[in-house]
Amino acid sequence: MIRKARVTDVRAIHKMLDFSSRRNELLARSLSELYDNLRDFFVYTGEEPEHVIGTCAMHICWEDLAEIRSLCVLEEYQGRGIGTKLVEACISEAITLNLFKVFVLTYRPDFFRRLEFSEVDKATLPHKIWADCVRCVKFPECDEVAMILNL
Repeated sequence: MIRKARVTDVRAIHKMLDFSSRRNELLARSLSELYDNLRDFFVYTGEEPEHVIGTCAMHICWEDLAEIRSLCVLEEYQGRGIGTKLVEACISEAITLNLFKVFVLTYRPDFFRRLEFSEVDKATLPHKIWADCVRCVKFPECDEVAMILNL
């Protein structure tokens, strides 16, 4: 089941993101950042609603642009379409908010290509998005692929 994340989910989200970031699959997020941006997050839960299996966030960047970030599914649940459902939930929310461009910085471009995202040069993205990037340990040598979806 997909639902908006709750405060009680933050520790589980942090643990998943931390594990994946240590494997260089995505960027880490601090507990403070997760609490600050909790309303951006969706979670996918198992039969027990408190068992978080996956997460994804849709962060508003500008009046016409949102970012899909922190997509993560527990390893033993990957390959079941959970990641796709989480991204679709984020896209649906973007449309509801009249945001018709969604981008992602990713290490998994093939996954996002299947969802009709197209690769773009990072330089074409607004400078506002780089506010998060300057805090990244990989800045300015970012090795993620920039992709965009026009809705």
